[in-house]
Amino acid sequence: MTQLSDQAGEVAIQRGNTLASVEAMAAAHNNWGRWGPDDVLGTLNFIDEAKRVEAAQLVRSGQTFSLSQPFNTDGPQKGWRRRTNPVHTMTDTGTDAEFGDQGFPHGIGGADDFIAMPLQCSTQWDGLGHIFDRGNAWNGRRAGQVVTSDGDQVTGIQTAAARIVTRGVLLDVGRALGPELGSDEGELPDGFAITAKHIEATIKKQGASSDIRRGDVVVLRTGQYARTLRQGWGDYAGGSAPGLSFSTAPWLHMSEIAGIATDTWGFEVRPNEFDVAFQPLHQIAIPNLGLYLGEMWNPEELAASCATDGQYDFLLTAAPLPITGAVGSPVNPIAVK
Repeated sequence: MTQLSDQAGEVAIQRGNTLASVEAMAAAHNNWGRWGPDDVLGTLNFIDEAKRVEAAQLVRSGQTFSLSQPFNTDGPQKGWRRRTNPVHTMTDTGTDAEFGDQGFPHGIGGADDFIAMPLQCSTQWDGLGHIFDRGNAWNGRRAGQVVTSDGDQVTGIQTAAARIVTRGVLLDVGRALGPELGSDEGELPDGFAITAKHIEATIKKQGASSDIRRGDVVVLRTGQYARTLRQGWGDYAGGSAPGLSFSTAPWLHMSEIAGIATDTWGFEVRPNEFDVAFQPLHQIAIPNLGLYLGEMWNPEELAASCATDGQYDFLLTAAPLPITGAVGSPVNPIAVK
């Protein structure tokens, strides 16, 4: 476990100078070249066959939990950056079948449908082509040489299609810290910055099954999604939220996790911790660390189970759709305990 001081976090965040903070953090915590100049997987390289065998041995009861939010027109999106909620349309229905309008023989009928949606409108992975740092994509490639109008030509999400089967660990920071912050619901307030100290305190409180190891995917529960289930979406998509502090970049690097997902729209704390900024932790995590980020996951049923039985690790499968050249993908993560 990486121990980080509060002073280290303060140094990382120069509130009046975001660029200097990003430059310093990227220089100090960077994985470029770690897996060779042609690498397209980033931290997914930490998941190997032995890791998957380790993860499979965690299955005891066979219980499964979907960690996905619904994909429907009642989702959180408001159109910002042209992100809309899914539009589901039927092209063949039972009515068509009853009236014999489908042209099939001997009474057989059917239903067909399609869906139109941005790839990052609900539970999803950010791929390695999603964010750039000062014109650079993952592994030091120039952004324009990676993602063109034809999509991500190098690190498209299809490269991860068979990779993300590993040990998952739930860090229920909402339940661990919520009572100390006056929340009886086990939720963090919007704008709360989760530091490495908070992560370590959560692990200590939850016990040995939540120790973080190389190749894990961390599922971090803030409780914000649970709050939307009671109160409605509000500004969930793009508004204020609890999330990871910029100062956690060293922890994300040194822990050697394969990925991390949260129950919030943007993974990191919002508003961001600088006078002028937009998602600076993304700017470190994706293009510099090569770290897969999951957003808008739904850990509620899993978290209730973990709180009951004290087992916070599980087999996790979270395969993106192999959409050639995409920089993100919808996902239905499954935790098996």
